[in-house]
Amino acid sequence: MRFRFSLNLTRLSPALPILLGLASVAHAQDNVEHRINELLSRMTLEEKVGQLNLISHGPPLDWNNIANGKIGAFLNFNSAGDIAQAQSLARQSRLKIPALFGLDILHGFRTQFPVPLGEAAAFNPRLSQLASTFAAREASHVGVQWTFAPMADLSRDSRWGRIVEGFGEDPYLGSVLTAARVRGFREGGLATAVKHFAGYGAPQGGRDYDTTFIPRAEMYDIYLPSFQAAVEAGTVSVMAAFNALNGMPATANEWLQTEVLRHQWGFRGFVTSDWGGVGELIGHGIAADGAEAARKALLAGVDMDMMGELYVSHLPDEVRAGRVPQKAVDEAVRRVLRAKMELGLFERPDADPSHDDSAFPSRESRQAARDVAAESLVLLANRDQTLPIGAGIRSVAVVGPLADAPRDQLGPHAARGHEQDSVSLLQGIRARAARAGVEVRYAPACDLFCRTIDHLPEAVEAARSSDLIIAVFGEPQELSGEAASRTRMTLSGSQEAALKALIATGKPVVLVLIAGRPLELNSLADKLSSILMAWYPGTEGGSAVADALFGDTNPSGKLPVSWPRAGGQLPLYYNRLPTGRPTLPNNRFTLNYIDEAITPLYPFGWGLGYSAFTYSDASIGKSQLAKNETLSVTVTVKNAGERAGQEVVQLYTRDPVASRSRPLRELKAFEKIALAPGESRQVTLEVPVDRLGFHLDDGTYLVERGAIQVFVGGSSLADKIGEVEITEETRRAPPQE
Repeated sequence: MRFRFSLNLTRLSPALPILLGLASVAHAQDNVEHRINELLSRMTLEEKVGQLNLISHGPPLDWNNIANGKIGAFLNFNSAGDIAQAQSLARQSRLKIPALFGLDILHGFRTQFPVPLGEAAAFNPRLSQLASTFAAREASHVGVQWTFAPMADLSRDSRWGRIVEGFGEDPYLGSVLTAARVRGFREGGLATAVKHFAGYGAPQGGRDYDTTFIPRAEMYDIYLPSFQAAVEAGTVSVMAAFNALNGMPATANEWLQTEVLRHQWGFRGFVTSDWGGVGELIGHGIAADGAEAARKALLAGVDMDMMGELYVSHLPDEVRAGRVPQKAVDEAVRRVLRAKMELGLFERPDADPSHDDSAFPSRESRQAARDVAAESLVLLANRDQTLPIGAGIRSVAVVGPLADAPRDQLGPHAARGHEQDSVSLLQGIRARAARAGVEVRYAPACDLFCRTIDHLPEAVEAARSSDLIIAVFGEPQELSGEAASRTRMTLSGSQEAALKALIATGKPVVLVLIAGRPLELNSLADKLSSILMAWYPGTEGGSAVADALFGDTNPSGKLPVSWPRAGGQLPLYYNRLPTGRPTLPNNRFTLNYIDEAITPLYPFGWGLGYSAFTYSDASIGKSQLAKNETLSVTVTVKNAGERAGQEVVQLYTRDPVASRSRPLRELKAFEKIALAPGESRQVTLEVPVDRLGFHLDDGTYLVERGAIQVFVGGSSLADKIGEVEITEETRRAPPQE
């Protein structure tokens, strides 16, 4: 008789496989640290500081410094040939430490997806991850290893041009999407540098690079969660912000770069400055010269100096003079080497010089870009069901310079995007109209900036001869992004005059906005038949917009930012604190403007479609919740329209009586669902009680006993469905890793 013996570790202990896995990870980490220690012991001080030097392609790059071990990382290398050449030189250095190659890849490499703010409007983390994965695959094909993305800066002020690079005004939405983007980049082969840490999205007056003043409790609750989500999702690095936060520049801010990031969150990666950020400490007035700037930045926790060359110029002397401890330099180098080892750069072959970006866009990347763009479109208004274009429309006039602007529709920071790859809005509309037998007339009316409207008469004539007008206006690419702050949020130049002339024809006017932020529409908002916010929709923007206009797709985007009526309302956000004098009609001594409504034109979470969704039978699982329990809300959502569509079901809460003022509403959960005409679905949204608290200025997290109001609906105007009571208090001091 033969006996068979099988050892089932899971039966012996369900936790044992997990423990073995953790042991394996710990062993791998120990091995990496051993390799780092061995390498550090062989490095000269100059070679160590070289690892902290991040230099761009072009001036002041000296290629000889690569083989001399004086450069640890590069940016703006986007061709495989240049990357391979630099890698070859790095392997000729004494210790043969590989370099790290980074590039700004925010919304695509060659194939351009919608800009991040537009992508956020999809309220779909799966698509955010998908877009990042495709971008990373294309970039890694030519040898790029690292992206200065995602941007995790929350912003409530659309005067700030870089709002286009982020996720909008809500910390929960931002956390979910930032984590998805980090995972997507990693899946596609890129390490990430989440930026800009921190507070950069709240500059005074909306002015890029200006100072920010944010209480620490607000930092913890509003501005830091998206960065923490990136750390938890596995970002390899963090980029310090340009701005001063409460009087201390982020590049020299030890509270940010060391206390919060490393001690409280346990971050093991490295921190890089932004472009010239170390040297800018002199301009901030906290350093007298480059040596002091380098010293303060390193000791605050900034490991890598981007395009400043102050570390390589001054740190060796600072160490020898005793002003910078050798241990501080070693720790910074350790973080950089750890990232390179964990990314496998020491074993990875050099880039293949034969690889270039001409292989893209691929059929698959175009389809992905089209899918993401479709869900990013936000239908702000649709009077008399002007859209989608129906059988009664036999001719359309396409008016506006941005209808045929293939470069501008890519938006800022378009990496290797080529305008010849783009399907312009005009091309997309013409192709779709031809299939429907609809005649298309095109008249730009003015140049991109609409400086003059000398050609407006031709546009008006085309409009009068057509059944429907599709007006495509907004912001050319140059008016958005970095260094593009605006005091006037109106349509630039004579765009408003052109639109008024089109409206005066009496024909229905559909406005398609190409822009990186909400714009003031003034009286146009009540006169236009439909308004579709297309953001900068990317390479397949024309196809995606045409699909929506003709009803092949059903717009499902929701606003990730509140849309102001006037620039004077900014900063504007839905989750503001209450006041002792809430707004009352006909009472000027309450929260009001004397010349404008206090409400946004379109609220956060707003977005229409060609379906009509109803909410009913909302219920809350338990009315009393202990500290380790979960708020569970169930609601029935029905598509009462005649077209299949998607709805973003949103759950908000409010703590009405607390030890400090709490926001009027806070987004706590959402789910995007697809419903056929007439279909109903029961949706359950859950929020752990631990997420219903707030921070104190010292970082203590507090969930108080008492009532929490609950709201469910399709925007931040969601109806109140009831309350729950939290029965136990939670108080948690900031962790110390």
